[in-house]
Order: sequence, then C-alpha cells, then structure tokens
Amino acid sequence: MTDTVGTEADAAERDAYFVGGGIASLAGAAFLLRDTEIPGENVHVLEKRQVFGGALDGRGTPEEGYVLPGGRMFNFPTYECTWNLFRSIPSLEDPDATIKGEMDEFNEKHETYAEARLVGADQEILDVSSYGFETQHRLSLLRLLLTPEERLGETRIEEWFDETFFDTTFWYLWATTFAFQPWHSAAEMRRYMQRFTREFPRLHTLSGVSRTKYNQYDSVVRPLRRWLEARGVDFLGGHTVTGLDIVPARAGKTVETIRYEDQDGSAGTIAVEPTDVVFVTNGSMTDALSLGSMTEAPDLHDSGTSFELWKALADDFPEFGRPSVFADHVPESKWESFTLTLREPDFLEHVVEVTREEPGNALVTFTESNWLLSIVTAVQPHFANQPDDVKVIWGYGLFPEERG
Repeated sequence: MTDTVGTEADAAERDAYFVGGGIASLAGAAFLLRDTEIPGENVHVLEKRQVFGGALDGRGTPEEGYVLPGGRMFNFPTYECTWNLFRSIPSLEDPDATIKGEMDEFNEKHETYAEARLVGADQEILDVSSYGFETQHRLSLLRLLLTPEERLGETRIEEWFDETFFDTTFWYLWATTFAFQPWHSAAEMRRYMQRFTREFPRLHTLSGVSRTKYNQYDSVVRPLRRWLEARGVDFLGGHTVTGLDIVPARAGKTVETIRYEDQDGSAGTIAVEPTDVVFVTNGSMTDALSLGSMTEAPDLHDSGTSFELWKALADDFPEFGRPSVFADHVPESKWESFTLTLREPDFLEHVVEVTREEPGNALVTFTESNWLLSIVTAVQPHFANQPDDVKVIWGYGLFPEERG
C-alpha cells in the first residue's frame, strides 16, 4: 500500500481492501466508486460474519421474531457526508428515489416530537420543559466545552460535575439519548456536545431526529450493498482478518500482507501491491455482540476480533492508539437491548395509552426503572418483510446488571 491514493489515470490498476463490513467500509467503498476511477471488481470488503452492516444489523422473520442490536440517530443539520452519500444511492423499494429522498418524504409524514420523553412513577409523564440546571451546572458545561481535549485526559464525567448534576432532567435526557454513564469519558461528552450543539434546545422533544422508513439495515445497508454489488464489489464474508504485515514507509506505514482465517478456520493471505490501498475499521460497538432468548440471558463476551486486531497493530506501532481504553472495561461499557415481536395488540395499545403517543414518535425513558429502561415504538412496519398483524418495539437498558 502506498502512502497516497495517486491519480485517476492509474486507478484501474489498483485494488482497495476494506477490513470490516460495517457502514464505514460500505460508505468508503461507495465513495471510491462514485468519486474515483477504481472499478468495482477491484474493491474488496472482508468481514468475519456473513451479514454486512456492522452495528446497523437487523434480522428476523415474523415467525421466529426480529432482532435489532441497536439504533443510530440521524440528525438534520449535521451528518453532511452521510446525506451526500444517501443522495447517490437508490432506495430499497423505489429505484427512482434515493435513500435521502425516501427519508425526507418519510419524515415529512412522520415528524418527531416527544410528548412523553420521560415517564416517572405511576406512569406520570414528567415535565421536561426545564432541564433543571443550577448555575454551577451551566458553568461546568461551559467550562467543559472551552477546555481543550488534551487537557481532559482520562477525566470521567462524574469527576467533572457534582453529584446533583446527575439528578437533573438534562442528564436523564442526555444519558438515554446517547447512552452515556457517569463514569464515561468527559472528553467524549465534550465531543458530543460540540457535534450536537443544535440539539440542546430540542433535546427534550428530539425534534431534530431524522428517521429511516424501516430499520437502518433495510433502509440503509441493503440498498447500499445492492448498489455496490451491481458495480462488482467483492464481498468476502466469513473472512476474519487476524493480522496485517506493516513496514515503515517514507511518509507513514505500508501494508504488505493481509492475514485472515476463513469460516472453516483455514488461514490465508492476501498480497498487497505497492499501488493498493487498505482501510481498517479498528474496533466495533457490536463486535462482541451475543444474543439471548426468552429463557436465557445473552452471554457477556470479553472482546471481539476487531479489537484484537487493533491491539496487535498497536503492540507493534504504539502510535496507532490505545485500544484497551475501549475494549478492556466491559462492565463499564456494556449495555443490553431487546426487540419485542408482538402478534397480539394488547401491549402496544398499553404503550400508546401510557405515553399518549402513536407509534412513530420519539424515545420514551422510564426514570424509575432499575435498568433506566427506554423504548422506541417505530412506525409500523419496521422491517421490510413485516406483515400488518405483527408489531415491533425496540428498547434498551443502561443498567442491565440490576434486577429489572
């Protein structure tokens, strides 16, 4: 792999390798095909699973039930590169519409405006019009925004704010919108505050959220992969990348060999030519994902293969960062989500009665729940193959180790 991409004149002679099959790799491949002369058959995506999409995975059937590991929040004023890409990719159901066009039409019909963002004891809808700040809270937030990240170091959020901050309405809204815990990084919170500055006045209604028609696997990953496959992109499922042979180069590092194991456990290598390019997803939010059932809790895994690869690279080249910060604190970084597949209307009707909101509105958090439980009742159907008589609700808890 050379240190620069080079010119379009020699693009057809080079290959591009993406390690990891999540949205970062799919988007990178799409930008390469759209904006350069690299042919699709020269683009290769290596993924340990047979399912591509990473954290945007969604699967299931009406008979066996549906599973959504998580949900990602799109935002109208930000995500500029995402919108740029989505304007180029046809939607799943209408080849004359783009993903972005489908989202715009859907959000015009189904605007987000939470009427029951927080629900307290005895099913009381809490007043969230005031964030509950004291002067000290405001000053601490402002000081956090103005402090350079390098000065924050390993400071935790709970070390930056006093304990009363975590009883404010703002913290309940912030923590459950972005899955923050008091022991998480103050630097990470600062990054989110900068990224979502425009959301502060509407955090209690989530009216800046942009949603997809279906879950993000059906509405984003499937049409994006179809577009890439139509252009010849080589999807290599069942390929777990175990190592990269890297040597110092004049202006950085050069990959010479990609080492992998296939789904049968057989080892293989890919020789990387000097003109090729390699992109690596170093870590994944759902890499150590495990599934439970109606009778068994999911297993808690220590780490996943993407972090093991990152650790191996960082052992040889410390400038590649500190993956242990993200991977070695499972009790402090875990979370648990669940997907309900309903064949009877009773529970959904009860949710509507309690929240006074029809399906398709915002996140609802139950502040008295030991798990600090939140649910989302999306516009139905939420899966492309979901029949009218089946409904889906997704939710998560920030404290799954507690008795529910």
